[in-house]
Amino acid sequence: MSLCYCGFKIRRIGAMGTRQRDLNKSFNLAIRSLLAPCSFQEFCEALPSFTAAEHERLHRLFTQVMSSLHENVEDEFQHICLETQVGTAMDTVEQLVEEQSLDPLFSNKTNVMDVAHDLSRTTKKEIQYLTEMLEKAEAQNHLKRDRIELLKKGRPDMSDMANAVEKLRSGISSYGMYNSNGVHDS
Repeated sequence: MSLCYCGFKIRRIGAMGTRQRDLNKSFNLAIRSLLAPCSFQEFCEALPSFTAAEHERLHRLFTQVMSSLHENVEDEFQHICLETQVGTAMDTVEQLVEEQSLDPLFSNKTNVMDVAHDLSRTTKKEIQYLTEMLEKAEAQNHLKRDRIELLKKGRPDMSDMANAVEKLRSGISSYGMYNSNGVHDS
């Protein structure tokens, strides 16, 4: 979904919580004021040595560059927010605040450190769970490797057996040739 204001696009990715939406709105307002294109008159005053036609082309180019720069900065902000999972953290905080507001026994004075501690504890539990899952997978892989090694060691080397069979055949055929020549071993 994209919205347009003052020639700039705002991109929204999926459903956002109120806090994430407020963060994006604040960022976009701040960046709009920083990267707002100047008026044509201000532009001409800043570059007095150019002709009117050059002013017009340069101002149009300047506006396009500013618009593109705004989009690039906004895209990078969105990318960093996704990469660092800002939305997930903000949604978690929003959910905790909502749960606390519904709890009649919860005091109105929320300690930020308690929220941070709860979030930290939840993250540690998730890391512990993932670590345990990884250890189980590694143990299973180790067992499979051991089993493969046992199977390899338990199976006789077929090349040695083939050599033994070939020697036996050549021995039998040379014995048959020896006996057919009429020479007998006493």
